[in-house]
Amino acid sequence: MSTATAVAPLTTENADLLVAAAHRAAEGAGGTVSVTVLDVGGHLLAFRRDDRAVLISGETSTRKAYTALQLDAPTADLVEAVQPGGLFHTLPTALDRPLLFIAGGVPIHRDGRLIGAIGVGGGAPEQDHRFAMTAIEALA
Repeated sequence: MSTATAVAPLTTENADLLVAAAHRAAEGAGGTVSVTVLDVGGHLLAFRRDDRAVLISGETSTRKAYTALQLDAPTADLVEAVQPGGLFHTLPTALDRPLLFIAGGVPIHRDGRLIGAIGVGGGAPEQDHRFAMTAIEALA
């Protein structure tokens, strides 16, 4: 019989650190973004939209985080999979909760286990992905 080792969950303190780190990265690049952090159950732990960020960035950051969490993969790695003929071509419309296959969503792991996800929206997709990765590195 094997016993599973408990992994500390993503905390609100962790979430606040992630949001702050992503916003610092965006500010350093001259960008304005929204950042969403979800726990492993998909529940909102933290959210912040820069005053000057485009309004839709709030929705896109949340959808990116949710997509990364549900598929346990960075959304940047899934863009091709939803193209015509791709493995997940019909997935964006198959679920009640909308997924978003644009770079900027990244799952968060601790000790090899999924504990949540971060989504960044408002910049170019590659920038959003970089800001999310910078935030996760700050958590380590």
